[in-house]
Amino acid sequence: MTYCVAAVTKEGIVFASDSRTNGGVDQISVFSKMNVFEVAGERMICLLSSGNLGTTQSVISLLHIRAKLDDSSLDPAGINGLPCLYDIAVLVGQVMREVIARDGPSLEADSIDPGCTFILGGQVKGEPPRLFLVYPQGNFIEAMKDTNYFQIGERKYGKPMIDRVVTFDSTLKEVAKCLLVSFDSTMRSNLSVGLPIDLLSYEKDSLCVTHRRRFEEGDPYFETISDFWSTGLLRVFAQVPDVTWK
Repeated sequence: MTYCVAAVTKEGIVFASDSRTNGGVDQISVFSKMNVFEVAGERMICLLSSGNLGTTQSVISLLHIRAKLDDSSLDPAGINGLPCLYDIAVLVGQVMREVIARDGPSLEADSIDPGCTFILGGQVKGEPPRLFLVYPQGNFIEAMKDTNYFQIGERKYGKPMIDRVVTFDSTLKEVAKCLLVSFDSTMRSNLSVGLPIDLLSYEKDSLCVTHRRRFEEGDPYFETISDFWSTGLLRVFAQVPDVTWK
């Protein structure tokens, strides 16, 4: 299982993903689910992935391979050459369908789901930051002001926190903090989501990664916000009026 989330605001986009994959309680591995395609001054694109690990790795590998015609020339039909995020979302969907068409039948014959889902976001020079959710079928939707974030994987435990805090007018600092708290809530309720957590903050019009950090096991800041949030919830709960029986 996995948990990935991203939110677009008037200031930019924040991305976060865990790194745990598991095939059972005794088979847990760490694989980053955040991939960045960056041409400084031209574009910054981030992909978060959930689903079949073999499928997602094949999709990412093909996107990297096809990003360049050679060592010095950008492929105009590749992820680093397409003129807008919409076209890049179309490309991701096409590559996903290609991989599933190739590997899907043999996986499904062994009752293995080949599907995967991507959150795609960033900015291409000349257009505003944009955020897309690409479905296993290859189609996609775009985040808007009223619905400005997407989650994939084990999303239900972290959703209430984001719904209460994150809006299109939130600052990047507020969003980053909120997404980490949503991870803490998810990890407390589902052991299949766990550290390390990759966090990336992209500032509008910077056209390069603004801030990026990985939170490993025992990270002082993550432990601090986890303790602070738990203590705060207990304190607020104690102040909630008791039920009145009539």
